[in-house]
Amino acid sequence: MEQIFNKATFAGGCFWCMVKPFVEYDGIHKVTSGYMGGHLENPTYEDVKSGQSGHLEVVQIEFDPTIFSYEKLLDIYWPQVDPTDDGGQFQDRGESYKAVIFYHDEQQHQLAQASKDALATSGRFKKPIVTGIQEAKVFYPAEDYHQDYYKKSATHYKEDRAQSGRDEFIEKNWQ
Repeated sequence: MEQIFNKATFAGGCFWCMVKPFVEYDGIHKVTSGYMGGHLENPTYEDVKSGQSGHLEVVQIEFDPTIFSYEKLLDIYWPQVDPTDDGGQFQDRGESYKAVIFYHDEQQHQLAQASKDALATSGRFKKPIVTGIQEAKVFYPAEDYHQDYYKKSATHYKEDRAQSGRDEFIEKNWQ
């Protein structure tokens, strides 16, 4: 019998930095870098990066909800982003790098909204929480060289991440 996994899709800036936080848990079957939310069919990385396709860089996570809950995925997601930044994430600027939670059903929608509301009232941030919550659309996997980039191009990944300011933000605001 084939196992059926649920999907969760998150945009949080450069998808290279959004894969590794999710892959290390039991119950996570697969994390795929890709594109969602735009109007162009089968966009390329160049299409998305140019801002002309309307897509965001995302990670789509296939998970076993009997082992790993959607709420736990949200708990991992929030500390990976600056939820107060509406212009992109860290050094990556523009529409394709915005932070958005894409929900796949009404339960995910409600849980995502509840987690955003809880963060907004927590007092953790002085500025408003602007991370979007949108219905999931067609997911387009990114080109093969983007998949598991943190492993395939470890040196470049580490350099890019170090320059981004993401880790300093996470340490200051989430740990």
